[in-house]
Parts: sequence; C-alpha cells; structure tokens
Amino acid sequence: MNEKTIAAISTAQGEGGIGVIRISGDNALEIADRIFKNINNKKITEMKGYTAAFGKICHNGEEIDEAVALVFRAPHSYTGEDVVELSCHGGIYLTKQVLRAALSAGAFPAQAGEFTKRAFLNGKIDLTEAEAVIDLISAKSKSAARAALFVKDGALRKKIDGVKNDLLSLVSHLSAWADYPEEDISEVTDDMISDTCRNSIATLEKLLASYDSGQAVKQGIDTVIAGKPNVGKSTLMNLLSGCEKSIVTDIPGTTRDIVEDTVLVGDVILRLSDTAGLRETEDAVEKIGVDRARKRLTQCGLLLAVFDNSRELDDEDRALLDSAKDVPSIAIINKTDLEQKLDISYISDNISKIVYISAVNGEGHDELVKAVEEIAGTANLNPSEGILSNERQRLAVANALNSVREAENALSMGMTFDAVTVSLEDAISELLELTGEKTSDEVIDRVFHNFCVGK
Repeated sequence: MNEKTIAAISTAQGEGGIGVIRISGDNALEIADRIFKNINNKKITEMKGYTAAFGKICHNGEEIDEAVALVFRAPHSYTGEDVVELSCHGGIYLTKQVLRAALSAGAFPAQAGEFTKRAFLNGKIDLTEAEAVIDLISAKSKSAARAALFVKDGALRKKIDGVKNDLLSLVSHLSAWADYPEEDISEVTDDMISDTCRNSIATLEKLLASYDSGQAVKQGIDTVIAGKPNVGKSTLMNLLSGCEKSIVTDIPGTTRDIVEDTVLVGDVILRLSDTAGLRETEDAVEKIGVDRARKRLTQCGLLLAVFDNSRELDDEDRALLDSAKDVPSIAIINKTDLEQKLDISYISDNISKIVYISAVNGEGHDELVKAVEEIAGTANLNPSEGILSNERQRLAVANALNSVREAENALSMGMTFDAVTVSLEDAISELLELTGEKTSDEVIDRVFHNFCVGK
C-alpha cells in the first residue's frame, strides 16, 4: 500500500458545471471527513462504497462551496485504494480552494498520472491499459477514441497474454522434460515447438502490421497538398478544412507560404499543409514559398498531388509526379466540370491511386475519403482486435517476434532444445515488459510522465 494519500483536481481547470477533486489513499475517507460536512451529519468513514452524499466543503471554519461526495472503497475503485471524489461547482477558484482544503487536511499533491500509476501498481490495469487512458483523453476522432477504449478494456492485453501463455507453457514443458527425465513427462516434439512458434509469429506479425494504420488513426498523417499554381490546391484545402483557410483567387502565386490545418477525413486525421504553387518564379517572396513546398514534399507521410483536368501536363507536373514516387501519394484530378486536356494515362503510370473531383462544388469528396482510408490502411482496420499505440509497445512486440523467429530457426538448424528455450525466454521477457509484469521503474516513470495531473 502507498503511505501517502494524494489529491488533485481531476477536471479541466476552467469554468464548467462541476469540478472534481479526487482523493486517494489509506486516509482518503478520514481526510474527506475533515473538510466535508454531510447535511445528515453522517461521516464519510461510515458510508459504504459506491454511495454519495450531499453537503458542504469547509476549511478553517469557513464554508467554501456545496458539494457531492462519492465514496469508493478499496479495492473496488479506479486506483484500488479508498477514494473520495468531491464534486463542487466548476471554476478555477473554487476547485483550487477545495484542493487546498484537502491538502491542509493531510493529503499530498498528486503527481502527473499518479492515480493511474497507482491503479497499475495495485493490479487494476496493466501497462498497455494505462497507456490507453492517455490515448482516450487525447483522442481527436471517434476512431481514435474507440481504438483506445478497446485497449483500455483489455483487447491488446488478451492478445499478448495468449502468445505469452503459449510460450510459457512450451518453455515449462521443455524445462520439465529436460530436468526430470525419470518422470513420466510427455516428450517435447519438433512439431510441438514449430506449431507454437508459427502461431505466435502470426499473431505478433499481425499486431506489427497494424501499427502504422493505428498511428494514422491516433496521431494523423503529415499531408502535403501540392501542384502548380491555380490547379485548385487552396480550394481543396478549404473543402477538407470546412472553412476558408487558404485564399482562393485566379491570380497565380496567391499562396506564398505553407498554410496548415488538422482535419478528419473519414477515420484518418490529416495534418494538412497547403503549399505554394510549384513553378519557376522571379518573385523573391514566392520563391521562398516554392522552395519550402519542395522541401516539405520530401518529408511528408502523404502527398495529395493536384492536377488541372482542363490543362495539359507540363514540366512542373512531371516533376511533381517524380516526387510522388518517393512518398505515398494520391493524384487528384480537379476541375472535372471542364473539358479534359490532361493526359490521365501518364499520371496513372506514376501514381496508382487517382481521384476525380470538382473542388468548387464538392464533387468527389467521398471518393477522396475512401482513397485516404485505403492508403492509410484504416479501411480494414479493426480496433476491437487491439492496436499497438506507441513506439514502446511496437518495439517490445518486434523484439519478441525476432526472438520467436530465432527459436524457430534454431529448431530448423537442428540445435539443442536449450538453445530454442533461450530464445523463447527472451520473447517472453519482452512480452512481460510490454504489459508491465516485468519492467523497470524507469520505464514505468516514463509511461506516466506524459499524463496530466489528476488522472
């Protein structure tokens, strides 16, 4: 058990209907009793878990605010400890005054993520589920929230546990069979090892394959809109943004610098950059914008290459198509309402995914959404299966996968079962670190460092 009872404001610090101050620890109920006066005079220490009471918060003989006290008794609480949540009127001043009263009554200020850290340390959640909490809080789309919620509910843990338990059973069998030959223990066969390795590899490979798609849902894709002047880049930017982010005129070179916005296209977050039109120019200011646009082309995660359906391809278009070979790209043929003069076959030879739109009247928007989801890999992504949410998790799965492959290779090369066991144990160790069952304090501290205070 933790010696310190902690307290923090758990709601956003601003004006709102309510503000919640959370108190957690061995003395949470007693501390709450020192500052909360129930209207029926019943003490919080006498209340059952999952019950509420209405009363007033008092400090130094002065009433601060009315409040509702929610009581959660260990181990049936978020942290696994005794918890009291005091809900007062929202607002920076009031919530800080209630927190100050709790601290004066004996609580200690909670550190960033300390409530969730205690939930992890008390066995309420594993490390992947703890990381999903911050993903839920920071989710910028429905898909990101759903993916985080499934991980929070144990989807990833269950998949990892399945692989881990299979490997543990195999290693235990190998050890017992090798150490106690006189006992009546069934023989370990090559097929038994091979089947377990093959199944584990398939599961881990599928998890890794979904990582980039999961990141597209969670973090978004750095996306550049590029093309010649007046092909409709700014109109497309405004269409996707839902507002007038970029100036749209018939004058070439209107956009002279990079205009940025974050938008949701289907299930994918795009961090959009509308760049200056790609052309040779004597205008010093426009040239700076063009140079920045060309540089951004080499750094983006997705290129929306825009072409004018009513104009023939020129050298600038061909240069853009050459750049598109180095990054995931979608060719957007704009102004489909005008007579076609564009060589579509030349474009399709360089970019396989083509979308036809009229950015002015919004035609082709659904086709663009579908193309973005397909190229981001989210079209067939199933969040309910559990998704790796960060680099720590990805690296642990990659290392475990490599170790299982090493075990499989050792078996195929005719090496001893001892050599196979060493590789399998390495894989198990990586999976235990992934879930937090076996990890260092440094890793744990790093995970919770990015949490907000109060969660």
